[in-house]
This record gives sequence, C-alpha cells and structure tokens, in this order.
Amino acid sequence: MKLAAIDIGSNAIRLQISTVLDQGSTVIFKKLEYVRFPLRLGHDVFSTNRISQVSMDKFKKLMKTYKLLLELYEVDDSMFCATSAMRESENGDQLVKEVLEELGITIHVIDGHKEAYLINRAISSYLTDKTYLHIDVGGGSTELNLYVEGKKIKTRSFKVGSVRVLEHHDSPIMWEDMEHWIKENVKKQYGTVTSVGTGGNISKIFELAKLKAGKTMTLNRVKGIKKIVEDLSIEQRIYDLQMNPDRADVIVPASDIYIKVMEWAKSKSILVPDVGLKDGMLLFLFDKNKSQKKIEFRGSF
Repeated sequence: MKLAAIDIGSNAIRLQISTVLDQGSTVIFKKLEYVRFPLRLGHDVFSTNRISQVSMDKFKKLMKTYKLLLELYEVDDSMFCATSAMRESENGDQLVKEVLEELGITIHVIDGHKEAYLINRAISSYLTDKTYLHIDVGGGSTELNLYVEGKKIKTRSFKVGSVRVLEHHDSPIMWEDMEHWIKENVKKQYGTVTSVGTGGNISKIFELAKLKAGKTMTLNRVKGIKKIVEDLSIEQRIYDLQMNPDRADVIVPASDIYIKVMEWAKSKSILVPDVGLKDGMLLFLFDKNKSQKKIEFRGSF
C-alpha cells in the first residue's frame, strides 16, 4: 500500500509518499518521496489576512504538481491538510473551493486541536509513563500538549509561530496567555517535565547539536545553538550551516518559543523525534485503509 500526506503549513508545504510495510505487530512507513516547497502563505495572511493572488497561483501549480506525483507513484490514498495560515485567511475557503473544482483535490483545513491530535499520534510511540510537555512550533501557531502517566490531559493552541514572530505579528497578550496556561497546568506534583519538540526548526537545532538519535537535548544546549545561529548573518546560516533560506530567517524566532515554553514549564531537557504532522496523517490513512471502512476525517475527533 502506498500513502501520501501533504502538509500545507504557514512557512512551507510538504509532501511525503510512503509505502507501508505491515508486519502485524510492527508497521513501517518507508519513504519513497519527500518534497518541501518554500511557499510562505503566512507572510501574506499574517500581514493582510488574505492569501495574495500571486501565492494563490503558485499554490495551485504546486497542488497540480503534487497530484501528478501521486499519480506517477500510483498512490492508494492521500490526505491534504492545511493549518494556521489557511484557516486564518479571509479567502482560504475560496482557494480550497477553487482547488477542488479545478484539480479535484480536497483540502482539509484543520484547527489546532485536530493538528495536535494528528501530531500526537506520531509521537506516542516515543513516550513512556513520565510527564511530557509536547511543543510543536509551526509558522503560525504553537500547539502544546501535556502528558501525565502516559495520558494526554491538556491541550491548547496559541497564535505564536515562527513566521508570525519574525514579522512582528505576534501579540504580547498571546505570549502572556501561553505563559499563564503552562504555569497553571504544569503542576509541581507531576514531577520532572521532559519536553518533546516537533517541527523543522527544533529538528535543525538538534542536528546542529550533533547528538545521537534518541538522546535528549538540554535547555542550555538549545540556548547555546540559538546563540551560535543568532551571531551569524542570514547568508552565513545558508552557506555555513546548510540551511534553506526560509529556515535561516525563522530558526531564531522559533528557538525563542521553545526556550520560553521550556523555561515556564521548568523543563531542563527536550526529546526531538523526527516526526510531525505528515507522519500523523500517514498513520490516520493507514488505520482508515486497514479497517476497510470509509472513515470521515472530521468524525475522528
């Protein structure tokens, strides 16, 4: 079985095509294709509340390209999910409608809770019965999920994201709200809090820290990597650290979000599994097809 997930974010749009190796108790998703295209919808939306015509035209071309890839790989099932920028834009619904009419592609514009649900499916296998604060920083929003004794007990989405902070469209009130939520819900009796970070920026920070997969990264190490990156120009980040241009400018604002959240939660270390929204989407598609039932996406939450 071949499955595909298309994650339409605020900073970039990702496609992953995987073949499923179902061995009963173990399921492996073997990556066949991965494309990350730097179409920053958040730049338009967080500035004007609308997706520009230029970005809409590029978006349709990209969707057409992704559709052709799905056909060439003979994908059995796929899912297109849009997050913060699309759901906040005044003309997002119109763009979704046009893509459906012109290309036959259904785009699910999901809210923060559905986004967190899918990402949590992807990270669940990395968690034990300890206390964890899952931090997912995107271009337009940050999703926080608190796990205690193996169970998720609290979840919240905040309009604080890397692109939003970079372009000064974040609100001090939202930062204060996030701090209050963390301090109110991450209680002392839960014991030591280990953070779990997902998102392209924390993955890049982990890579720069040169730690082995599965190892946790200390808060001080995160701060140290941030300082190294911050002291470099955008050009140096691109050429010396091999960053994509649309990663080089948002990695410091994203680092600030992870650091602040960890400090407020009194978390001294962070686990960085190499998974995200697209991985949760693939798991959802696998369950849907394995059950051989027609599962409505919105009905699963």
